This record gives sequence, C-alpha cells and structure tokens, in this order.
Amino acid sequence: MMTYADLEREIDRGTRPELLRGWVLTVLDDVAEGRRPLLAVRHPLGFTCLPVERAGPDGICVHAWPAGPPAGQPTTSAMHSHSWDLLSHVLHGRVRNELIEVTDAPVDPAWRVYEVHSRGDVDEMAATDRLVTAVTATVETHSAGDSYALRAGGFHTSEVDRGQPAVTVALGRTTPGACDLSLGAVDGRSHRVRRNRCDPAETARMAREIAQLVARG
Repeated sequence: MMTYADLEREIDRGTRPELLRGWVLTVLDDVAEGRRPLLAVRHPLGFTCLPVERAGPDGICVHAWPAGPPAGQPTTSAMHSHSWDLLSHVLHGRVRNELIEVTDAPVDPAWRVYEVHSRGDVDEMAATDRLVTAVTATVETHSAGDSYALRAGGFHTSEVDRGQPAVTVALGRTTPGACDLSLGAVDGRSHRVRRNRCDPAETARMAREIAQLVARG
C-alpha cells in the first residue's frame, strides 16, 4: 500500500508512471471486489470521487469524469477554490483547467463569493458579502501521463471535453484556516446541497469501469 508521501514523491519525480497506474488499478480492484469499503460520491462539479484514504490533513482520491453529461450541476458555478493544495496525476483522457482571476467589484459585480462548509454529505453554501468579477487568466490542458498542481485559494475550473472521459489520482493537503469557495449568483442566497453517495453495488460497477479506462492509459 502506497502512502500519501509515496504517491506525492512519485508524482513529483514523474519517472515511474506505471507504478502509479499499477497502484490505482490495485485499489480499484479492491473496491470492485469489496475488499476496500468505500462508497463513490457523485460530486456537484460533474465528476465521480472515490475517497481512497483520509489521514489528518491529507486525502487521496480517484476522480473520474464521465463521457456523457455529468449527473449533477453546481448550484453556484463551476468556478471555485480549494481550502487545500491539490497535486493530481492524469491516468486517462485529458483535463482542462482554467485559472480564474477574481477581482473585488462592489459597484458592478458579476458574481458573489460563497463559502462552502462540508459536513458529511451536505455542503452548506453560505453567501458572503464579497462581490467580484472573474476572468480566465490561463488555460492549461493536461493529458494522460501529465501531473499538475493547484494551490489552495486559487480560483479555477476543471473540466473535460464532452464524450471524452478522464481519470486522475488526486492528493489533497488541507491548509489551516482556509475555506472552500465558489462563485455564484449576485442575488443568490445561502442554501444546502446534498452530495449523491452511491451504494456498494454501484460503487463496485464504477470501480470496474474506471479500471478499464486506467488500463488503457
């Protein structure tokens, strides 16, 4: 079993992608056969998350974007920032990250900033007083075999092309005092969103389907 530190080191080195692929395939096989008791989550941002491990501030997940339309849509927007540093390695397909420049604009805003407080399967979307504009500063595309990092607090979107599935292994390390944020409607209000957690049979099916993509590279 590779630890967070092991995976971080291998992704940083970038010299043994087959080791990462083999580890993920072993994890997916364990999930599919019920040896690793976890449940997949359909994330509001359009991907499926397999939460492999959580140890203190560190988390390891496998993220998979479907070929078809996403099962859910965010109630705010796809533009968001993490409370944690992300290090990700693409195992299949192609992921497009748009890095967003956000500027305070209390007079003529385009968006309101929402704080995202997660408690179990419920996300509390808390409308703040911060009003902003947002423009795309950089677009980065990462294909199978590539790795990328997104720092806590940086607004971005992460998407795939329609009909082109993608799979990544994602490492997250929480930044003390930081908060997950999302951009939403200026006239929106605080609300709650419940994440769709799959049952064991559906999780096993998804693990097998994701494994087929990872094996193809």
